[in-house]
Amino acid sequence: MATTPTPATPATAANALPVSTTLGKTTINDGVVAKVAGIAARESRGVFALGGGAARAFGAIREAVAGADQSQGINVEVGEKQVAVDVTIVAEYPAPLQDVADGVRDNVIRAVETIVGLEVTEVNVTVNDVHLPSDDNNKDDAAEARVQ
Repeated sequence: MATTPTPATPATAANALPVSTTLGKTTINDGVVAKVAGIAARESRGVFALGGGAARAFGAIREAVAGADQSQGINVEVGEKQVAVDVTIVAEYPAPLQDVADGVRDNVIRAVETIVGLEVTEVNVTVNDVHLPSDDNNKDDAAEARVQ
């Protein structure tokens, strides 16, 4: 008999997944699920960054002030036993985009199912941009020109 996903909401600090046993209750916040998925996505081959342009800009400011946001570019919908994940990435050029997306999907599924213990029903990957190695070189050249 197939189970149907329980309606869920996007990850917020207030949402939590309680699991009761005879010895007590464990609560895993949705933000933790998003963080695990974000770390797994970042570790995937061919991923330069997570999130869209605006999210990356705000993330750079946030990182300078408070440290990296591991759930940037990640949206999760968590039910009682299942989770769906949306990931937005910037891929490294010239990595084959479908291979990068497949790697992200595999890593996220493995991490969430192993670490969090929820069944992953889907992982949707959006490639928002492609990072060119020359982009880094141009930034370095501009910085060097300003400090000569």
